Amino acid sequence: MAPIHHLNVTQLPLTGAKASEPLDLSRTGMPALDTIHDDRTVIKPKTGGSYRILRTTEVDRYENNPAANAIRKATLGQKSPKLSDIRAAVKRPVNRGKGTAGDNYAGTDRKAAKLSIATGQVEEFADVAALAEQLVPLVPKMMSLHISIKADSGRVPEEQRNIHFAKAFLYAASREADNDFHLIVGCDPNSEDEVYMTMEISGLPPTNYPAFNDLNEARTAFKTFFGQANLPGAGYHYYHPPIPLDIQGSLFFDATHSKGQAPGPPSLKPNMPTIFELHPVSSIKLG
Repeated sequence: MAPIHHLNVTQLPLTGAKASEPLDLSRTGMPALDTIHDDRTVIKPKTGGSYRILRTTEVDRYENNPAANAIRKATLGQKSPKLSDIRAAVKRPVNRGKGTAGDNYAGTDRKAAKLSIATGQVEEFADVAALAEQLVPLVPKMMSLHISIKADSGRVPEEQRNIHFAKAFLYAASREADNDFHLIVGCDPNSEDEVYMTMEISGLPPTNYPAFNDLNEARTAFKTFFGQANLPGAGYHYYHPPIPLDIQGSLFFDATHSKGQAPGPPSLKPNMPTIFELHPVSSIKLG
């Protein structure tokens, strides 16, 4: 289905349900209207503010897991998708097999790098656009390194940088099959710059890993803010309005997706100019 964009829409065309409140799809960082299947949940965290969760059928195109595949089956090519099928699909697990659920990291690609924190001094950036502008020209060099995606592939020198944003905004999030939370972080919604980057809260390493405490604290902070019932799955959750956050993480080049489909939800991907990420997130404060 082609994206539908209107001002102050009052009905969700995917399901026919009435919107809980009028949705302004012209606001920066909103999903395509015809991907929203539920907008009823509002969270009011202790840190203040009120945020509506827009649950969508947008998934990363490369994701191959039970939930993502079920969402595609329930929606793609369907003239009138059934809400019951969508609800069943989004409840399916993102993981395959025993021992992969929960918080432990369940992937293999560049495991050594993803579960380590860079050694460099923390660099401060005003916003995501400023970092992305610096990183885009570096992609050809990173491609030329032919970085291995094997589990023991550690950080290359260009990835030994720690990046901090005192004020960024969380627009959307999903959960991947490796148990990482995939955050789409961008500039102030009132900014002239509409630029987003991926920042990942990693699944946890064994407790004897040097990075365990930092990664555990970041993951706990994210889960506590949303509560177990409101954590994202394979289908992206969008946040209305975007959630302010203070976030720090290690620079990472996503060699796995340096060819083919890049990460990101379809509605925001056109404004995600680089496959560099912050991965793992080592510190996060939301709200």
